[in-house]
Amino acid sequence: MSSWNTIDEIHALYLRGELSPPDIISRVASAVEEKEPSLNAFINLFLEEAESHAFAIGSPPQPLPPLWGIPIGVKDNICYRDHETTCASRILLGYRPPYTATALSRLLDAGAIVVGKTNMDEFAMGSTGEYSYFGPTSNPLNPDYVPGGTSSGSAAAVGAGIVPVALGSDTGGSVRQPAAWCGVVGFKPSYGRVSRYGLVAFASSLDQIGVLSCYVRDSLRVFLVMGGYDPKDSTTSTEPLPSGRKILEEYREQKFKVGIPKEFFGPGTDPEIASAAESAAMLLEKDGFSLREVSLPHTRYVIPCYQIIVAAECSSNLARFDGIRYGFRSGGAESLDEMYVATRTEGFGPEVKRRIAAGAFVLSAGYQEQYFGRAQKVRRLIKNDYDEVFRDVDVLLAPTVSVPPPKKGEKLRDPLAVYLMDTLTAAANLAGIPSISIPAPPDSRGFPPGINIMARQMGEETMFKVALRLEELLGR
Repeated sequence: MSSWNTIDEIHALYLRGELSPPDIISRVASAVEEKEPSLNAFINLFLEEAESHAFAIGSPPQPLPPLWGIPIGVKDNICYRDHETTCASRILLGYRPPYTATALSRLLDAGAIVVGKTNMDEFAMGSTGEYSYFGPTSNPLNPDYVPGGTSSGSAAAVGAGIVPVALGSDTGGSVRQPAAWCGVVGFKPSYGRVSRYGLVAFASSLDQIGVLSCYVRDSLRVFLVMGGYDPKDSTTSTEPLPSGRKILEEYREQKFKVGIPKEFFGPGTDPEIASAAESAAMLLEKDGFSLREVSLPHTRYVIPCYQIIVAAECSSNLARFDGIRYGFRSGGAESLDEMYVATRTEGFGPEVKRRIAAGAFVLSAGYQEQYFGRAQKVRRLIKNDYDEVFRDVDVLLAPTVSVPPPKKGEKLRDPLAVYLMDTLTAAANLAGIPSISIPAPPDSRGFPPGINIMARQMGEETMFKVALRLEELLGR
């Protein structure tokens, strides 16, 4: 259980005069001093600025804005005007964006206070939190283990009790996977629900800004603030966001059909993790939900399909980092071509180089249709699986990640093993559906397995209702 209160409880303390925003920032500063040296969860901290902000906002206004006085961490691939944004890469050292991402801007308008930019796998590529130019992040539950990636710093900061809420980004599981390994809630919305304007692109058709929090209701609150149509992002949906009040009033009463995808419980899923998900399903069944085994037959193609698409899109998106426009530039080159090569060679880390090279190959003449074109067709088949299943059930329940967190350094020499960690999470990105990970009670290793709830596209209302009830049934 987190050491933080819910946002509602913090606000109640504010209104009663028992707590103030400067008190909260002081608490954050103390937690940073105590825990950050062993965590490495932040790339940049803005504690003095946060303290000034906390003093400047004064007494609680009426009505209280939804995130008034709430400290947050922000993953370092989300732009924050005039604050260094590096994507944990050498190639972006010193870059200060001239604008703020829409999602973050909406949180700031709602009263949130940014305390720092969190560590991550470089350009959001990785699954362990070890591929950062600024060094690996540690798991707050056991510093010998990885926290997961790529939103490693955000998950660790919430899991360690430094902040109650942090923003992350999720391309193939990068919010939900570290949430599962750090014992916190991780939420990825439907594609198009939250603006990507100001999120440094990795794979544009898959990237989504998500939330890491201590409680499901806090993820819901942040989502309702930052979500919705944005004219600066043509991929955002004009469909209205669900009613938070309606969700919170109805979640205990409504009972839904829960699908259990058999492919997520196969031989590759750790027995203790599978058992935790099965126990969670049984809790829902006892509470009046109906369970049904379902099949997603194209699950075995998720990772090859996903890896081809992300490699192709990252190769295209990262072409802009060449030493000319912003960030790091290698010195000593005698020609423009030499400068390009030297800058990208010195500026990018090994995982980014691997994916750029793979992407350049699958997009090359003679191979584009054989690899990228075929992957897009398989993606449609995967999405069709989910569309078909959601004709019969309201949500899906499964383990978030099939394996427990490895020790630091254990997987660095085995990129394929790292890619396979996204098997159970990447499908939600390929299908564009919402997904949330909730921590179960700790297993024998001391890590709380993540329980993943998925719903149909734009089905956040149903997903949150089930997630809120399951969280209560799990005793959180």
